[in-house]
Amino acid sequence: MSRSLNKATLIGNLGADPEVRSTNTGTRVATLSVATSRRWTSRSGEQQEKTEWHRVICWDKLGEIAERYLKRGDRLYVEGRIEYRQWEGQDGQTRYTTEIRANEMIMLGSSGGRDDFQQSAPAPAGKSADFSEFSNESLAGEDDLPF
Repeated sequence: MSRSLNKATLIGNLGADPEVRSTNTGTRVATLSVATSRRWTSRSGEQQEKTEWHRVICWDKLGEIAERYLKRGDRLYVEGRIEYRQWEGQDGQTRYTTEIRANEMIMLGSSGGRDDFQQSAPAPAGKSADFSEFSNESLAGEDDLPF
């Protein structure tokens, strides 16, 4: 049994179409901007909302699926691990980023349709393409689109 856990789970909306590139070896990598929002009522009775933006990286087959089926505004379930990176910018400054490296993705509301995805894009090895666990009906009443 593992003695540690690094797992992030998000349900949110894409803020832009996926940014897709290929590595030198031809591997597809998609970068997603996923928004999650929460609403609450302050102590003074005022409605509040806060949106968080998450950088999600999809490699290999998940990157290809994201490129083919995802568009701005799509609702998405993403599961993966949190990764931190740093590098030196052209100006000599150290830069930092936090990313979710996706290992599972379920489209909850796609312009391409769930049936097209399930038939045309096989799930990664060891992963199910079953959408029954998350459906639009189970998320009814959530109007937290950040845009």
